Amino acid sequence: KQQEPADLLALDARGLLAECQQLIGGDRLKSLLARGFLLSQAVERWHARAIWVVSRADAEYPKRLKARLKEDAPPVLYGCGDAALLDTGGLAVVGSRDVDDQLVEYTEGVGRLVARAKHTLVSGGARGIDQAAMRGALETGGKVAGVLADNLERTALNREHRNLLIDGQLVLISPYDPSAGFNVGNAMQRNKLIYALADAALVVRSDYEKGGTWAGAVEQLEKLHFVPVYIRSNGEAGKGLEALRQKGALPWPNPETAEAFDQVLALPQTSEISNQEQLFLSTAKEPAPEYAAHNETPETGAQIIPRAASALATPAEELFAKVRVLLEKLDTPKTDAEVAAELNVSKGQAKEWLQRLVKEGVLEKISKPVRYCPTKVSGRLF
Repeated sequence: KQQEPADLLALDARGLLAECQQLIGGDRLKSLLARGFLLSQAVERWHARAIWVVSRADAEYPKRLKARLKEDAPPVLYGCGDAALLDTGGLAVVGSRDVDDQLVEYTEGVGRLVARAKHTLVSGGARGIDQAAMRGALETGGKVAGVLADNLERTALNREHRNLLIDGQLVLISPYDPSAGFNVGNAMQRNKLIYALADAALVVRSDYEKGGTWAGAVEQLEKLHFVPVYIRSNGEAGKGLEALRQKGALPWPNPETAEAFDQVLALPQTSEISNQEQLFLSTAKEPAPEYAAHNETPETGAQIIPRAASALATPAEELFAKVRVLLEKLDTPKTDAEVAAELNVSKGQAKEWLQRLVKEGVLEKISKPVRYCPTKVSGRLF
């Protein structure tokens, strides 16, 4: 109705209250609105612990949550620390609670890299992967946003966190009462907030078809599509991560420098380009300088997108130009599955590219079994 909660308390609110009775009983609504004294006591208690509270109607409410979650954004958000960090984006790092020391060390390294790159790390504050990522970033002087499912009040009062909160290095938020205990449903629901606050997400470890990490990643991949979802690509992946990859998650490209990390976060996040294409764009190699200068490949002279014109092409066409160069160099006929494996994309995407190159006369299709190879010209393959 384009009105704010405060309008329910206005002197002329009788008509609005009557309309609201379609959703909530009039007596119950009046009873809730009369609890001003109890609310003031609660707010006073929160403020004494440096906990702020904003509603979805307030201008201070995180813009990312409102823009991405829309009507599913929590009506009330509790927090402690610099709320401005919530609109800075960054990398969300999530994973299982029970992990070995090796994964803890790996995750702390990711957190340190995020800090060195001057980006915000977003996580859930749970033991295991979440806390390891946050610890790595904080110890390196980085900024961290923690989305908690429980015990915001206790966590904010923790001696280890106080200076970090005061100095603006850490912000903790929760869509649940600051004194609420752990609840599985709450832990599941807060996952979407973690993804909504980030520019990209990394799943370090996940159980298969169970747990909050799995549920949050699947929801992001299949429904929400807020950000690219990456999975750890070194070491043993496990059934959970492999299953997420089958659903569209990308192998983490393991950037080692702040500049490389910036490139990962800068990948396109629109529907113009698929997740698989995003990863390939970040890893595809430029043609050798001696050939790039002439806009041709060494073996064929086939035209590729000139450097001066590439800025005008869509990301998808730039990617296709790189794929064309690679597939023109096939030395043996390959199936669409083999091409997909070599390019690290889905079979469907590889097949789409191969069919387009066949139509353009770059490749020819061989049957029994179906394979693809460069078109024969002057008695040789090129």
